[in-house]
Amino acid sequence: MASIHHSIKSGKKGSARRHSTYIGREGSNSTREDLIHTDYGNLPDWARGNPGYFWSMADKHERANGAAYREHEIALPNELTKEQLIELAERLVRSLVGGKPYQYAIHAPEGSIGNIQNPHIHLMYSDRVPDGIDRAPKQMFSRFNAKTPEAGGCRKDSGGKTPLQLRREVTATRRLAAETQNHMLAECGYDARVDHRSLRAQGLERRAERHLGAHFIEGMAADEKALYAVHRGAPGSGVAEL
Repeated sequence: MASIHHSIKSGKKGSARRHSTYIGREGSNSTREDLIHTDYGNLPDWARGNPGYFWSMADKHERANGAAYREHEIALPNELTKEQLIELAERLVRSLVGGKPYQYAIHAPEGSIGNIQNPHIHLMYSDRVPDGIDRAPKQMFSRFNAKTPEAGGCRKDSGGKTPLQLRREVTATRRLAAETQNHMLAECGYDARVDHRSLRAQGLERRAERHLGAHFIEGMAADEKALYAVHRGAPGSGVAEL
């Protein structure tokens, strides 16, 4: 069932490599069996095609109070096949990230309620905009020099923008992600659609879905889970796992 969930996050210096390992299901996360696909792109030459090394350098050289990465976490329609989910992920990358360095992973854990898969994408990317200047890692993540770009780091896409501009960009980004999903659903012959707007803006009176969370669900008895599964599909239920 297609549903909207799109969160936009930032990761502080020191957290990028760890998060890369998590979404890529590497190391201690390799026992998880929900990884459908992972990929990366637009890395600088010095990264040698290794996203983990790229994020390690971001952790090392990004300024102390800066974001080492940003991330879109987006629920994907579980109507789609694996191949269609991968194609949708690639379209989202092109729409939301463009030429910036990125890494993404599609996870499809089986829901604890109703045993329905919950496919979603973790799309992490650097806010540093490549400009064709060859920079070493330390310089790439240093402060941008507007007068002499080759003497400073890569410009951050969010740099110099007002809070109002950033809020408008968030709204536009959520709209674009929803439109990208809807185009894919239409192409694949599905009637389901998602809407980035709030329920009030859509003219709907039902409650927004409530995020239960893994810890809450783990503490539920089997009959409670079965009851939630029934109500989840009902209009106005307001129940969600992701």
